Amino acid sequence: MDNSLNLIPRAASPEEVGVSSKAIECFLTETEKRELDIHSFMIIRHGKVAAECYRAPFTAERPHAMYSVSKTVTATAIGIAADEKLISLDDKVRDFFPDYTENICDTKLDSLTVRHLLTMTSGKDPSVFADKSNGNWMEYYFSAPWYNEPGKEFRYINENIYILSAIIKRATGDSVRRFLKPRLFEKLGIDYPFWETDQYGIEAGGWGLYLKTEDLAKIMLTYSNKGVYNGKRIMSEKWVNYASGKIADTSSEFDKDAKAGYGCCLWRCADVNAYRADGMFSQYGIVFEDYDAVVVVTSAIAQQQICRDLLWEFFPNAFIEESCGNEESAKALYERLKNAKLDSLTRNSSSVYEKKTDGCEIHFRKKIFLNLIGFPMSMLPLAVTYMTTDRAGNIDKMILNYRKSDMLLTWTEGDETNTIPVGLDGKYRYGNMRLGQIDYKVCSNAVWLSEDRLFIQIRPLETIGRRKLDIKFFENGRVKMKPSSDPDVFTIAMNLAPGFEAMIGNKKITDRIIPLFRFAPNLLEPTLKGRIIYKK
Repeated sequence: MDNSLNLIPRAASPEEVGVSSKAIECFLTETEKRELDIHSFMIIRHGKVAAECYRAPFTAERPHAMYSVSKTVTATAIGIAADEKLISLDDKVRDFFPDYTENICDTKLDSLTVRHLLTMTSGKDPSVFADKSNGNWMEYYFSAPWYNEPGKEFRYINENIYILSAIIKRATGDSVRRFLKPRLFEKLGIDYPFWETDQYGIEAGGWGLYLKTEDLAKIMLTYSNKGVYNGKRIMSEKWVNYASGKIADTSSEFDKDAKAGYGCCLWRCADVNAYRADGMFSQYGIVFEDYDAVVVVTSAIAQQQICRDLLWEFFPNAFIEESCGNEESAKALYERLKNAKLDSLTRNSSSVYEKKTDGCEIHFRKKIFLNLIGFPMSMLPLAVTYMTTDRAGNIDKMILNYRKSDMLLTWTEGDETNTIPVGLDGKYRYGNMRLGQIDYKVCSNAVWLSEDRLFIQIRPLETIGRRKLDIKFFENGRVKMKPSSDPDVFTIAMNLAPGFEAMIGNKKITDRIIPLFRFAPNLLEPTLKGRIIYKK
């Protein structure tokens, strides 16, 4: 589908629709000053794009991992199905799954409804540490313990939304994507998206969706317009008002904005009259109800409240009266937005190890502990593999083929082998890889830090994070490779710690366990030992 004619209209200047160019420029300056890894943002007011930015190598044309923003799209499917009277929010969940529940005698399950799943008040408590690459997700959910009766207490459970995906399939005969194709995607001019599924083809629901920045903007603009997009009714105003309101009490959550309340897979915001679709590592679609405005952000910021606090510093204050800016400010802003930079490496001299290791296989030992806990070392950062169904992992059989200004990097993870080009002149090279049964476009470059140390960085473009490899060669043919990533594992671990404490609910236990998060980098990204198999 050619969606070039389905773009949101662009304003001639931010001021035309009442957005301050100066405020946006200051916002961009602050993201750079605070070294916040924002990949893109789009600001919409009165139905027009006031400003947008894509920091290279991210582009407007490439989908981005949505993480829990996926929940909002799944909930939208439920809302549309309810509008069409294909389901009711008060339908009993067990009635959709007699094959899994008919032999379960449980009064809590008897009262569990679609509404409870939507509002994260199901009472079900499947383990956050479960390995989703194995087993039957449905069976696992219904056999999981309860933390409370349905409707009594909010708890953020990803699997609730997976069950909603399965309900769409049972009630309509279509997967969530196929159900939404004529009802949402085609009407909004959104290409049919990739969405991770379980082994039966049911979308993960709560995660795994990839959308372009403008795709998310269109969905949130539809919510902002009470269910209408470009003159077409997409969902009922009744659904929008209900889904975006405060239904569940989230005061027990662990950061300011999380405490403000939850609707149907939409969060309320603490200090502004706004609600948001919210994904891990700071993916946001925010509707400012008093200003007819939407702000969309994709990024790789683990500490989400830090990102939100920055947004609240500038929005809604950036919304002004129409046409009260000046042409020079708009021109300066557009120059800044156009020249969003790509991180690069400084070119360094080559090494004798280029000739010594060219075309040779490097074998690495598996880390038994990482395999036992279900997080084998992958060329993808942990921030990516944590939420994928098939985590791939166990880097091995690495081959470096050097060329004039770049090299080809080949490696194997399980049954998947990839080869990507890597720039040696400070510039990125672009290639493709497939890991965990998912295709990624990547850009990569490398530099010799010293005669015996090669530093490589690989950035997948549809998702967050960057894998960094510090490889040291020894005269005896041994190799040590220290992996690291952005966002770094320590930041991710410490950001997850408050949620872990809230989930466990036992301070004595968490006071002992949370300090262990400080050791996460060495545990989850340990040095890999290997050896070179020289060519005969």
